[in-house]
Amino acid sequence: MGRLTTHVLDIAHGCPGAGISIELYGLENGRNRLARTVTNADGRCDAPLLEGDRFAAGTYELVFHAGDYFAAKGVELPQPRFLDQVVVRFGIASAGEHYHVPLLLSPFAYSTYRGS
Repeated sequence: MGRLTTHVLDIAHGCPGAGISIELYGLENGRNRLARTVTNADGRCDAPLLEGDRFAAGTYELVFHAGDYFAAKGVELPQPRFLDQVVVRFGIASAGEHYHVPLLLSPFAYSTYRGS
């Protein structure tokens, strides 16, 4: 069976994005929160966000609470924050594969890709 994982790299400070709140939503039958977690010291989640019977093909959103993370680090941010919540909407086509969605993050930019 496949699984969904993520991690965050803080490219502004050159370190893992530790302590970032992340929410996962499924979008197939409305917007339903499926998971909520906080990244560990390595910027990763301690367990897959989805796996087993819960891991299915469909459309999903990951919401990374970037503004709160940078504010907690003492970064002076304009109000309103340029990036507050980073939303990554993506599709899972095959429930038998590993989907990894990393986020490279700064207060003013981000990048993502399908990782391994």
